[in-house]
Amino acid sequence: MAPENSTDDLQDAQDIAHGYALSDLRSYGRRRGRKFSPRQQQLWDEVLPRFRADPSRLTTACDTWLEIGFGGGEHLIWQATHNATVEIIGCEPFEDGVVKVLDAIETGPLKNIRLHPDDARDLIRKLPDASIARAFVLFPDPWPKKRHVKRRLVGTGLLRDLARVMKPGAELRIGTDIADYARTMLMAFQGEPAFHFTALRPADWQIRPEDWPQTRYEDKAVREGRRSVYLLFRRV
Repeated sequence: MAPENSTDDLQDAQDIAHGYALSDLRSYGRRRGRKFSPRQQQLWDEVLPRFRADPSRLTTACDTWLEIGFGGGEHLIWQATHNATVEIIGCEPFEDGVVKVLDAIETGPLKNIRLHPDDARDLIRKLPDASIARAFVLFPDPWPKKRHVKRRLVGTGLLRDLARVMKPGAELRIGTDIADYARTMLMAFQGEPAFHFTALRPADWQIRPEDWPQTRYEDKAVREGRRSVYLLFRRV
């Protein structure tokens, strides 16, 4: 019988061979669910190229926001709808979620979304300094098993990259329903002086802000009896 972690070790070796550091290993699971329908394939082939994020084209003409791991796209679409003058870059490696946002773009008036259908860290490293006015990391995969903790996205490496690309005064919003993950997130922020935790009282992190719509992942947490936390940080 193969060792329990042999598959993980193989994935780690493949990631490192592709240029990832150990702290930068893949933080997401599968990339696709079911096979695309003809409609979904058309969206991927024809609509995505028109709305693919291009870091070299960022300008100061409007604020640019960044959502890392938008899942099914509920939050991304809501923010784009309610902030029409803001350009929002959404990063998501799971292709089914990308297609859902592409459908919303194609069937609605949303023209202020740009998509990166891959690991957000690849794109962040290409963004200009101080180019992002707000960033979101909402309910990232918690990787609950002990041997998988190294794959958690929010850590010192990501914070260092975000500190470079976020404007002074920019807001970083992070949500999670996993208490252990929240603890390690806060520990990572303690080592990154570029960010200031804005909470002054428990309600500041226990109550979701009005302009932070609930996503399907938070719905699942509620159904399963887990309490979510809403962490807001300011780029110093």
